[in-house]
Amino acid sequence: MAFADRFLTLGRDEHSGEVLARGGDPEAHSILQRTGFVPVVRLHETYHRLPIGLDIAEEERLAARAVARLRAVRYHVDADDAFDTETREAHYQPLGALVADALTELTASHDGVLIALGEVLTATAAFYQGLGQAPDPHTAKRLQYLGEHRLGVIRSDLTHTRNDLADRHQNHPSAARAPPTSGRTNAKLPPSAPVLHPRRA
Repeated sequence: MAFADRFLTLGRDEHSGEVLARGGDPEAHSILQRTGFVPVVRLHETYHRLPIGLDIAEEERLAARAVARLRAVRYHVDADDAFDTETREAHYQPLGALVADALTELTASHDGVLIALGEVLTATAAFYQGLGQAPDPHTAKRLQYLGEHRLGVIRSDLTHTRNDLADRHQNHPSAARAPPTSGRTNAKLPPSAPVLHPRRA
């Protein structure tokens, strides 16, 4: 890993007003994503921004948290005064209740679930390649195909979905339609799901 990858800048862009983080390696990018930042991929640059529509207080809270988490694992962060902090915070978060949080766990660029799955598929393909039985090369190629093509499409689509949800801050519309809880209700219940019985041998 290049020494320069341990350095990041985190500040408010003077032209757009967005809070942007630049620099870092895939682990730093994963920390930023888990703190609420959205990756922006350009032709010659990848950087991260906070979601649109946040108020200044929330932007400062998330940016300061990102600084605290990055510095806790010894990244050097040149941050605006509004985001600078002496706090250090562990960056790992377990799966949350929000869909965007779950998608972040799946798609994080350094240690997300899909990255780990790709590594497992690659390692398993290499294992099969050396077993020596006639079907083994075919199995190895199939695993390589899944890791390099199918998994990449899934990860790309879910990353776009996660980034879209990160820019939305309203509750799901169904939450507003939920009936009040009471001891008695006349609401019509949805039909029960069919009971699936195991097939007899």
